[in-house]
Amino acid sequence: MKKSRILLAATVCVIPAFAQQQVWNDPSQPIERRITAMVSAMTLEEKVSQLSFDSPGIERLNIPEYNWWNEALHGVARTGRATVFPQCIGMAATFDDDLVYRVASAISDEARAKFNMAQSIGNRGQYAGLTFWSPNVNIFRDPRWGRGQETWGEDPYLTGRLASRFVKGMQGDDPAHLKTAACAKHYVVHSGPEALRHEFDAVPSQKDFFETYTPAFKMLVQDGEVEAVMGAYNRVFGEPSCGSPYLLTDLLRKEWGFKGHVVSDCGAIKDIYEGHKYAKMAEEAAAIALTSGVNLNCGNVYASALLNAVKQGLLTEDQVDHALSELLRTRFKLGLFDPKGTSPYDALGSEVIDSPEHRQIAREAAAKSVVLLKNDKNVLPLDKNAKKYYVLGPNATSTEALLGNYYGVSSDMRTLLEGVVAHVSPGTTVEYKYGVLMERENVNPVDWSTGEAHTADAIILGMGITGMLEGEEGESILSPYMGDRKTIELPESQVNYIKKLRAQGDKPIIMVVFGGSPIAFGNVADLVDAILFAWYPGEEGGNAVADVLFGDVNPSGRLPLTFPKSTDQLPPYEDYSMKGRTYRYMTEKPQYSFGYGLSYTTFSFDNAKLSKEKIRKGESVDASVRVSNNGNRAGEEVVQLYVKDMEANVDVPLSSLKDFKRVKLQPGETKEVTFTVTPEMMKIVNNEGKEVLEKGKFALFIGGVSPGERSTELGAPAPAKLEFTVK
Repeated sequence: MKKSRILLAATVCVIPAFAQQQVWNDPSQPIERRITAMVSAMTLEEKVSQLSFDSPGIERLNIPEYNWWNEALHGVARTGRATVFPQCIGMAATFDDDLVYRVASAISDEARAKFNMAQSIGNRGQYAGLTFWSPNVNIFRDPRWGRGQETWGEDPYLTGRLASRFVKGMQGDDPAHLKTAACAKHYVVHSGPEALRHEFDAVPSQKDFFETYTPAFKMLVQDGEVEAVMGAYNRVFGEPSCGSPYLLTDLLRKEWGFKGHVVSDCGAIKDIYEGHKYAKMAEEAAAIALTSGVNLNCGNVYASALLNAVKQGLLTEDQVDHALSELLRTRFKLGLFDPKGTSPYDALGSEVIDSPEHRQIAREAAAKSVVLLKNDKNVLPLDKNAKKYYVLGPNATSTEALLGNYYGVSSDMRTLLEGVVAHVSPGTTVEYKYGVLMERENVNPVDWSTGEAHTADAIILGMGITGMLEGEEGESILSPYMGDRKTIELPESQVNYIKKLRAQGDKPIIMVVFGGSPIAFGNVADLVDAILFAWYPGEEGGNAVADVLFGDVNPSGRLPLTFPKSTDQLPPYEDYSMKGRTYRYMTEKPQYSFGYGLSYTTFSFDNAKLSKEKIRKGESVDASVRVSNNGNRAGEEVVQLYVKDMEANVDVPLSSLKDFKRVKLQPGETKEVTFTVTPEMMKIVNNEGKEVLEKGKFALFIGGVSPGERSTELGAPAPAKLEFTVK
């Protein structure tokens, strides 16, 4: 048993009647008074005990134990039955604020219900609380990062906007209580390599730091009002992220106005002395972390060393009080010291967990996340009454391909094969074979599948990768790089199989690709007739993909990432400079552009106009465009606004996403879409990391994809371009 736990046990004195009279148990009292009273009643040993993620109960004060560690990346995770929504990178592909909010609201309903039920059986352990360490708003700067699937893509604005809505859905709208507490992680400049994360020093330029790596965190603090922030493992500018007064106090709290608590990533305070060698011993690391602004330790350094750090004069008890007060505020806002029935969320029960309503939201989200990358000769949608379909591929029956990482579990997971079978006529023949192993060649040289497949009207392939190949440090058991990928190409075994399949006949081949990161297809893209990118689509993934395959849903997903043509186009993985990365700074022609995605109908953009062509510095300008559905199917277009300062005094992005709107159009319908371009959207970040608004010429691009010739080559309509001058 840890020494601090022994000391705590020795002080326990059961006086429940006394405890019931304490101010902190009275919800009619102001929270700050309740916090002050609780902290004042604790011994130093008890205070220290509450700063670890597995906070023990203090019986004499009627304070129950609480475990802060819970996960809800795309559904309540690691705690049994829950609705499994699409992985975050898939939700980002929806470009749909309202949908993301509804997903998060459903997740937090289930979170509260599971908490209520756990409380009723005395389960107060890990994954049973209300503090959820989601969302992950790191920038997916390099496709090789295994955890990129957890993020909202490569763009700071898209990430911040969608994740802020996720936070709002998680935290609820009750003025007196948080529904759950969300957490923005991993702060900051954190995106691999996984193998080096405990010792790596990320050193971006000031321009990249404030232009790319911090905006989403700032948006979650100021727009999302996120309750918690998690510090990252790595160093930034030489200081550990969980031991940086600049990051955790000066920038986060003083400049951005953050009012919640900061938690370390799990084991990150230990890294301060073991990995980064920034401190000599645990006591010093604990003092550095707490005085820098870390309130809660996911790990055991605070529990084992913080008390000694105070005794050694490395920090004061007043500093412990301050850190604890900031932390306890979250528990009070959650209503954890209020009588049952005080919170409007106390009545949520098992009926909401994986309910039909939530499954429907999961299916809608998965269908809207699917990105149609290719559709030669309009081979899609498929006919439900065709005579025969042949389904092949390692991901056609894989539940791994539905889950991604940080997942819950469901008793009803729908794979691609199940979705196809459920959609076609009972008279339609559906044959299935595994066909090829995911990442190595078949052992048996005999192949019955590639020839037989061409007896069907069309062939449906379930290809790509799973969390077995990409994920976190210790999760992806097929990854030699601790969850990362060395290359982004489709596994060679799948490439060779598709080549052989195409050589056997000319029947339409539809490739459904699962994965949480960009995959380079090479010449395979020319061998298949249609490509759908399905991400890790969650429990309803098979049904949702089939909804798109058979035309029940017109695909409207758009890429939240640039898909390079090959690994050769990527800068060195360890380099945190944005030069050559993402749609904003990549000058080489990609395989697929950010914001790209096709539809079963065709859209056009015309009659673009500005309210003014010359404005004064500090004024806004309205930009409008007519969007038309020129096809014979209803569809949704994601109208995207990009801005570029054409005469900036420093290097600026090729374009930057500043707004977007989903527009639903019936066949032949036209709608005018208007954006207000504010001075904030016109600002650039200079080489000193300062936001400035310069005079000169600006360009606007409004369309269904980021600007660039690659998208129009693949069939996307060219964005409308407008120019105005700031005087």
